[in-house]
Amino acid sequence: MAKYPFETIEPKWQSFWEKNKTFKVIEDPSFPKEKRRYVLDMFPYPSAQGLHVGHPEGYTATDIYCRYLRMNGYNVLHPMGYDAFGLPAENYAIKTGTHPSTTTNANIEHFTQQIKSFGFSYDWDRCVSTCTPDYYRWTQWIFLQLYKRGLAYEAETPINWCPSCLTGLANEEVKDGRCDRCGETVSRKTIRQWILRITAYADRLLEDLEGLQWSESVKLMQKNWIGKSEGAEVSFPIADKDGKPSNESLLIYTTRADTLFGATYMVIAPEHPMVKSLTSDSQKKAVEDYIEQAAKKSDLERTDLAKDKTGVFTGSYAVNPVNGKSIPIWISDYILISYGTGAIMAVPAHDDRDWAFAKKFDLPIIKVVASKDEVESLGGCTVLKQAAQDPASYAELIKKFPAIFTELCECTTADGYTINSGTFTGLETEQTIPSIISWLTEKGIGKKAVNYKLRDWVFSRQRYWGEPIPLVHCKKCGCVPLEEKDLPLELPNVKTYQPTGTGESPLAGIDDWVNCTCPVCGGSAKRETNTMPQWAGSCWYYLRYLDPANTEEFASQKSISYWMPVDLYVGGAEHAVLHLLYARFWHKVLYDLGVVNTIEPFQRLVNQGMITSYAFQRKNKTLVPTDDVTEKENGIFIDNETGEELERVVAKMSKSLKNVVNPDDVIKEFGADSVRMYEMFMGPLEVSKPWSTQGLIGVNRFLERIWAVSEKPLDDRSLNDETLTDIRKLLHKTIKKVSEDTANLNFNTAISQMMIFINDVTKMDSIPRSLWTDFVKLVSVYAPHMGEELWEKLGHKKTISYEVWPSFNEEYCIDNQCTIVVQVNGKIRDKFETPMNSPTSIIEKAALETEGAKKFIDGKQIVKVIAVPNKLVNIVVK
Repeated sequence: MAKYPFETIEPKWQSFWEKNKTFKVIEDPSFPKEKRRYVLDMFPYPSAQGLHVGHPEGYTATDIYCRYLRMNGYNVLHPMGYDAFGLPAENYAIKTGTHPSTTTNANIEHFTQQIKSFGFSYDWDRCVSTCTPDYYRWTQWIFLQLYKRGLAYEAETPINWCPSCLTGLANEEVKDGRCDRCGETVSRKTIRQWILRITAYADRLLEDLEGLQWSESVKLMQKNWIGKSEGAEVSFPIADKDGKPSNESLLIYTTRADTLFGATYMVIAPEHPMVKSLTSDSQKKAVEDYIEQAAKKSDLERTDLAKDKTGVFTGSYAVNPVNGKSIPIWISDYILISYGTGAIMAVPAHDDRDWAFAKKFDLPIIKVVASKDEVESLGGCTVLKQAAQDPASYAELIKKFPAIFTELCECTTADGYTINSGTFTGLETEQTIPSIISWLTEKGIGKKAVNYKLRDWVFSRQRYWGEPIPLVHCKKCGCVPLEEKDLPLELPNVKTYQPTGTGESPLAGIDDWVNCTCPVCGGSAKRETNTMPQWAGSCWYYLRYLDPANTEEFASQKSISYWMPVDLYVGGAEHAVLHLLYARFWHKVLYDLGVVNTIEPFQRLVNQGMITSYAFQRKNKTLVPTDDVTEKENGIFIDNETGEELERVVAKMSKSLKNVVNPDDVIKEFGADSVRMYEMFMGPLEVSKPWSTQGLIGVNRFLERIWAVSEKPLDDRSLNDETLTDIRKLLHKTIKKVSEDTANLNFNTAISQMMIFINDVTKMDSIPRSLWTDFVKLVSVYAPHMGEELWEKLGHKKTISYEVWPSFNEEYCIDNQCTIVVQVNGKIRDKFETPMNSPTSIIEKAALETEGAKKFIDGKQIVKVIAVPNKLVNIVVK
């Protein structure tokens, strides 16, 4: 059997596609709207490590789908580009002095070579890179529109600060509270930042999810991140020295207004603006020390439910507005200034965090919600309501049932009936909440409110390698936007990328770039030195693909109208929240500006599963690098260092575990078509699955068998020939299965069907030309290099990429025979073939006569026979 020569065939067809621009696409008006598809991959960050085998999984899926669409008469836009601004290139520049663009461009070149080696059908003429001035000109233009609409503003916010490197750090540069560069303990530093008012679009970002073809899990993640809730804002007056309400107050937001009577203390964030005024002289030192410690923690560490609660008393008190009781005001890092008002009323009886805090600091706990069972045990809610009208009767009830009213062994967060809450006692939770809110509103101490977990987007970074923000600061005119004709504002060429030491961007130290002229008054001004985050360029790249060479606008209305929205967007689940949320926000702003034609950018979203690898785990759950492991003959894995027996587990690919698979290596050994098809054959696209080289070898053998069949002689027999009935039916079943599964992205089962087909065709001495022609078309979208070569072997001169997809006859896909499973007492004992839809009496009789059934019913009483048409017969005996 001749070996499939992928080493020569794959470069041959990659060169052909590139030379002939096979996949270049234009806005051809002859294609109706329903015959156009925009299929998009989440574009990669071009890291120095290059691709790993996880990257091509999604790219292969979209490539197969696009090739299938083209052969079904669709005009398909399928581009690729690079999310090219990023922290690694700048950190490398700080270490070596190499300009980030030099590093980035080299990485892009490497990525492009790797991606092309897979034979993906991208229109490379539309390739974009977010770090080029012709691209970020339009990122800056979009920022100016946000600024002009009041959606970009300045505020003082905290950043991660390394006191050794004298620079701000991104969250990913902080590991266990320490700087990833030098190991110094990280603190928090408040600096001037640019912020985007994404919260202005919170309701639309929620509501418009409903019309999207996204998984419910991703929609739920977006909904939870936005976190819309309805509740009340309540003012708690600050107590004066006599314990009376003063003119100052703390504003809190709560979704559980029914628990106000159970508020026994208040907690504010360490960054709250009232910390200074609330701190007494006697508590000043303790408060300052606590705030210093809190500044060293990340938000994630601070809000970890499992961590021990910490806090400090301010020395001040507030007055609970519903009962007039004086309650202490504490500071704790589990309260974030970025959520709600940065202050809470603490109800320890009915909130887990408040309970833990109260227990640690011995603060009062008052129960204000009783369960339905508890209320029923004291005679029902009517008894409770009546008793609440008379203080003496209520006191008697408490005395009689202390376990319900005053004794509390654990926190209870569930709804129930209100107790210990004055006139509201006896109401169900869902009744108490609106009743108390109405009462608060009447008294002028609170009101109904809507709150969001979503915070405005901190948009600026104190970096060099990012889009310059096109604003200047003028002492006379204030903050002034650049004129659009002056875009792009390009990054200056610099010799050093070292941080300034003040928390500002390295750009702040470049005087001849910073100092400029005000666009309004012509006076001296200074450029904005913060840069945009990496998210910026990825917020709108799908639009630039539509018209990447346009110098007048980011994309023409003609192109936008022709292609948008994106019909299918494929990428990793790690981007299910922030990237998608930010891109949707920008798109809605552009829609409001009238420059895009859809309210949402991505109609259908699919998240591919992660390709994992095997790792080896000790009993203490730590992992051992693969090159430190020896496999014994009996399949036991041993740690070379300790001799300990290890368990093989599935884990994420990691350089430290030495289990990363380099696609360059496997392509060199097995060919791109084998790797492509194996990644699709591993399992359903959306689930994670471990890499197995043995599985790749199996798929490679399948392609070898296809190649071997192509070496057989072809004949001109008609598929209507009676001697070809079985193979004709198999072909039509295969066309149907591959068509439907490819359309639905069920690639693994489509490949399985092609394997079944080849198993039967391999047995033939010669192959009908029409049969082989149809199969070559099917396999060409999965193994495109082989498909092109087989097409050429059939005598064709043009690419197979735009040939017509084969059709199937439903009549030939219907089975005339079926397999009936024979069970005895539910256990499989035999099986037999019979015509479809055979009468029940016939299949029962046939089942009883099978050798397997006879063996297990001999000498036993048959109780009954259960027949399921076309599937099974179960014989029940005793």
